[in-house]
Order: sequence, then C-alpha cells, then structure tokens
Amino acid sequence: MTDMPLRVQQGYDRVSRAYREDRLAETSDDFLKYRDWMDELLRHLPPAGDVLDLGCGCGEPVARLLAATKQVTGVDISPVQIDRATSLLPQAKFICSDMCDLAFTEATFDAIVCLYAIIHVPLDEQPALLGNMGRWLKPGGHLLITVGQSAWTGGEANWLGVVGGDMYWSHADRATYLRWLEEAGLQLLWERFIPEGNGGHPLLLLRKPGGRVEADGGYSSQRSEDAK
Repeated sequence: MTDMPLRVQQGYDRVSRAYREDRLAETSDDFLKYRDWMDELLRHLPPAGDVLDLGCGCGEPVARLLAATKQVTGVDISPVQIDRATSLLPQAKFICSDMCDLAFTEATFDAIVCLYAIIHVPLDEQPALLGNMGRWLKPGGHLLITVGQSAWTGGEANWLGVVGGDMYWSHADRATYLRWLEEAGLQLLWERFIPEGNGGHPLLLLRKPGGRVEADGGYSSQRSEDAK
C-alpha cells in the first residue's frame, strides 16, 4: 500500500467515531440530507437491486438506508470502519479493501454510491477507478457520487480534533470529473452543489446506457446479456 492510501486507512481507523456515531438521529439535518439522496436513487432501482457502497465507513447512514430494501455490499479501506459496519448492519456484506484493488464481475450492480470517498484516492488512479465503476454497473444502472469542485491536493493533521488522525485528500476539478465519467460510459442525469464549510462538492447522479425505461420515469437495470 502506498503512502496516501495507508494514511487514509490509518486516519479513518483513528477518527472513526469522531467522524460518525453508530446511529444518526433521524430528525438530524445530516440524516435527512442522506435520506433524501437515497430516496432519489432508490426510485430508479428494481425491487431486489444490488448496490455497492464505496467508502461505506461504518455503514451509517447510507448502507443502513439502502439495506432496508436492497442487497448492499459496502467497501472501506479502514478495518475499524468495517468492523463497526459489520456489527451495526449484519444483513449487509462488507469488504475491507482499497477500492482501487477491487475486481468485481462486469455488470454486477444496479447502483453504486460513492460519497466523499473518491477524493481520498490518489488522483492518477481515479480515472481507472471510474472506468471500473462503469463496468461494474448493469446496463441502466446508476452511480451517485460526490467529486471535487476545484483541483486540490493536501492533508490535515489531527483531523476532527483526533490526535494522530491525519488525513489526506486529492481531487481534480468538476470539469475533469465530468469528462472522466463520460469516458467511463456514464450519462449525467443531474448535478447539485453541496456546500461544505467554505467550499463544497458536486453531487452527481449518472446512468449507464441500456436497460429498460419504466413508465414512471425510473429505470430497471439488467445484466449485459439481457440488454443485447
């Protein structure tokens, strides 16, 4: 493992509970924000859909919201986060791995969620990772992702006030991400800017072409062989 992924892994091991409690209050602004995002994604998915949550953390609240109706596979680089997720959501499947090392079969998932996660991946590995996401999605599948607004690489010692909780980020600008996602074969459905501190991140919903368009405007995704 190179220095940057190791720094991210060790950082989240140390800040895990400072970053996210076991269960957010369902009346909190943070929970309501994520619930609204998941509701918008879920309307596009089939009843028994398979969802990949990249950078799942402890599973709260994204994996929890999705696992209520879908088969969820969560991936995180932090063993502490994955241990917590496994305990909190035994009905889901969790994998401790660098997301760049994953090797899922093509057309496995109806949706992929990657929130505040790809921005921890080394920048030169991100185009290939986005390409993998495009391949892992079934035709008609959806990707919900946050990306960088402007290009920046840097770190912070003692992040969230946790001694030793060093963290590192690296991201391109919005236009570059839109180009990379198009090259990954994904079509942008909508984009929103999510403020955070003095900046923020674009939240994007994208769709892989194919599948069947449903009467209510949602989409059902299917495996490649079904879409031929």
